[in-house]
Amino acid sequence: MRSEGKADMMSTARDQQLANTFVSLADTLVADFDVLDFLGMLTERAAQLLAVDAAGVILSDQRGGWRPTAGSSEQAELIEVLAAQTRQGPCLDCVESGQPVASADLAAETGRWPQFAEAAVNAGFRAVCAVPMRLRDKVIGALTLLGTAPGAIDEASVALGRALADVATIGILQQRAIRHDEVVSEQLQATLHYRTVVEQAKGVLAEAGGLDMHQAYLAMRSYAHTHQRRLSDLARDIATTELDPHELLTDATGVSRS
Repeated sequence: MRSEGKADMMSTARDQQLANTFVSLADTLVADFDVLDFLGMLTERAAQLLAVDAAGVILSDQRGGWRPTAGSSEQAELIEVLAAQTRQGPCLDCVESGQPVASADLAAETGRWPQFAEAAVNAGFRAVCAVPMRLRDKVIGALTLLGTAPGAIDEASVALGRALADVATIGILQQRAIRHDEVVSEQLQATLHYRTVVEQAKGVLAEAGGLDMHQAYLAMRSYAHTHQRRLSDLARDIATTELDPHELLTDATGVSRS
């Protein structure tokens, strides 16, 4: 009875987390809406709440290409896997078809996606499912779910991943309700630009504090939330040395430093 009660409590807590996630993804009509932080939340919540080990997003660069935009971790291995997906892999197949694309064993996919399969297996991932970020016939990107053990990612996780991706897509594209199409396009393009700036800022913080890239990202995001700043704006200030990285690291909490 005790174990059943504990399981029920865990299930209830997870359901509440899922509900909170959907509410957060739907709440995009705010003055300081930051697409980069928004997609970071999407991937982190996907990794936490679904039966997967990591998640990532690629977005259209509005010029016919695709760019890695957010990951559930800022570790170099995951970033490399997401970057590999912009050249080949389930994400590209997914955005072309508009349907989920999966593999239960990436070690067996060297003929299908040689570069991506090698990068993913080397990073410790063996299973993948990419789901489109789409609204009707418009696909703006894809959410990738990754597992470290071979075997198909379970249907419940894929279904929830699709639901999260759908809500996130609506959240981004609902900017059309208050802006023209070209402004939405510019916003997505700016998101991809600031992803590069975030990478630069992470490097500055990592060197200043003796941190790995994920710790540097957590410190930066903690500071942004505490000081009610847009993550993209804060990254720019760090990358251009307008903000002393040691000031940020001193302020951030819960991040180990050398």
